Amino acid sequence: MTTDIVVDKKSVTKERLKEPSKYKVIVCNDDVTSVEFVIAMLITVFKHDEKSAMNLTISIHNKGSAVVGIYSHEVAEQKSVDGTTMARLNNYPLIIKVEPE
Repeated sequence: MTTDIVVDKKSVTKERLKEPSKYKVIVCNDDVTSVEFVIAMLITVFKHDEKSAMNLTISIHNKGSAVVGIYSHEVAEQKSVDGTTMARLNNYPLIIKVEPE
């Protein structure tokens, strides 16, 4: 006994993969957190080099906030938590926000 299998070759499935959304991590200026701490936090948590961290810190101070990195949602949230935790452990009220790009 034989079995015939008929396959409809006209139906083609096309899947379009969408790039994951990116999120900005924004550090806000305050009157308490020291410049030295912000630079150290940007180097430690966000892996900026010293020059980049210094330029970002100046921008945060002058403009009130600055985007310090753009990441997937999970990474952005974790870096925000890590930076905030570091600030709280050093008694600083630094605010770090995550927003869609």
